[in-house]
Parts: sequence; C-alpha cells; structure tokens
Amino acid sequence: MAVYVISDLHGYPLKKFINLLDKSGFSDNDFLYILGDVVDRSGDGGVEMLCWMLRQPNVQLILGNHEAMLLSCEFVFDEITDETVKSLNVEKIEMLNTYMQSGGDVTLDTLKALYRKSPETVWDIFDYLHEAPLYEGVSAGEKDFLLVHSGIGNFSRDKKLSHYTADDFLWAWPELSDEYFDDIITVFGHTPTMTYGEKYTGKIIKTKTWIDIDVGAAYGQKPVLLRLDDMKEFYGD
Repeated sequence: MAVYVISDLHGYPLKKFINLLDKSGFSDNDFLYILGDVVDRSGDGGVEMLCWMLRQPNVQLILGNHEAMLLSCEFVFDEITDETVKSLNVEKIEMLNTYMQSGGDVTLDTLKALYRKSPETVWDIFDYLHEAPLYEGVSAGEKDFLLVHSGIGNFSRDKKLSHYTADDFLWAWPELSDEYFDDIITVFGHTPTMTYGEKYTGKIIKTKTWIDIDVGAAYGQKPVLLRLDDMKEFYGD
C-alpha cells in the first residue's frame, strides 16, 4: 500500500483530480490524505469533490481552515424557526461575511443548489467535515509523518499534540527557518510555497523537518500529488 498526500485544491475540478490519481497509479489498495481546503475560491467550491470523498473508503480529509470556516456557517442551512431567528446574532453574521469574502460564496451557492435537490447529501457533507481529524500520523517508506493542514503553531518539542488548539493546526504560517520534530516529518499545506519566494512558485518545499505541499492551485498553479513512500511528485493539468 502506498500513501499519497495533496492539499489546498480549492475547487479544483474532480475530473482533473481523477486524471491526476490515474497518472500516479493510485489504486484501491493505496491511501490518500487530503490535507484540508478542498472547498472555496473556484469552480463549484469543491462540493463535487466532497461528494466523491464521501464514497471513498481509502481517502481521508484532514480538516483545513476553510472547512472550519464552512462549519462555522452551517447555520445558514438550519430550518427557519423562531429559535433559529433569535440565535442569528452579530457574531454569526460576521462569520458568514468573513467566510464569503474568503471565497466561500461559491461553495455556499453550490451547497444551496444541492440542498434543493438533496438536503440529506448536504447534511452528510457537514457530518463528514465534523468528523475530519485535525492531524494524522502515518508511516511510509520507512519514515514517520505527521499530516496536518497548516503546520503547527506555538510549536514546542515537549508539547503533546493533544495540548495544541485547533487554530494551531489550522492557521499556522511557518517560516522557512522553523523546525519541528527530529524523527517525524511534518507535512502540511495552507501556506502557498510561492509566498516563500518566486523560486518556489508551483513547487513543493522540503526542509529537514517539514514539507509544504500547497503549491498554489488556488492561484492557477498545477496541484501536486506527493507519494510519501518514494517522494515522487505527480503534477495535475
């Protein structure tokens, strides 16, 4: 079994994604981790991808900050009652506004259209997102990896993973000089590699202790699927 990782697809078309999996030789015997931010910003907002993921026993989503923002706006699909109207406060309106300005408008539009046809599918999607872990530990190619969306905020080698907050895994912005565990390679996305310098545009960054696989698909770059067993990279169309 080979282990594959990819991150920050942000509405990348499902058809192109399936082609990428085929190109890599991904099979039913392999396992894929998507390190967050499937949703928002482009296309259908990643909704078709989420529907596909619901049916895949060998695909696991690690929660990203954009999925977390979507969950914070789940209330827009609540049945309108006196109670839900009373609960609609300034904080919720601000969360919704922030989410939409962060690219969530396309996702909500697609989910609303899907809700009219199949409300149960929309609730299945929300259940799936609620169950998505913040991190996962895996072994591949005789190495150990920690898979997380954004890296690790407020990192300390002496700190247990259970002692970090969700925001530490969802909103970290590592510096190139940052180091994590000596014996575990931390793999994440969230920070487009181009932000570290023009020479990294469209490329994975590998340091001594971590790998950033967000190559900027949300900004027109080709997403990269990484096979952890041999570190081979497969580029999308």
